[in-house]
Amino acid sequence: MSLQTSLTAWAPRVLSVTRAIAGLLYMQHGLSKLFLFPGAMPGGSAVAADPLSFMGFAGILELAGGALVAVGLFTRPVAFILSGMMAVAYFMVHAPRNFYPILNGGDLAILFCFFFLYLTCAGGGVWSLDAMRARRMTEAAGG
Repeated sequence: MSLQTSLTAWAPRVLSVTRAIAGLLYMQHGLSKLFLFPGAMPGGSAVAADPLSFMGFAGILELAGGALVAVGLFTRPVAFILSGMMAVAYFMVHAPRNFYPILNGGDLAILFCFFFLYLTCAGGGVWSLDAMRARRMTEAAGG
């Protein structure tokens, strides 16, 4: 078996692992905004965001959306929402600071935005609750 064939065979599994890690990393942002855990974000307030505020709403989306992405449940629609959220965050918060992402602190927002856009197209991968649900539905339909 060639290296190319071997790597191609592992791609769906690596997608699932990468999705799970990205979801867990994304959850940190929500935890930080809503509960100051594991601490306030760098340059952030020492007070947790009000859940009814714009920042609180972002924290809820980050925490809940990150959890759903981590386990691969409703991956495509959730990733689509989170991708848009990251685009909004970049242009509202980061872009006004400086043109260059490395200087405005927006490089992570861009990376999350495009990774979530990729998940919108690719789905959760073979190791996801979405895949498990699809297998069960196929079995229940007699296929």
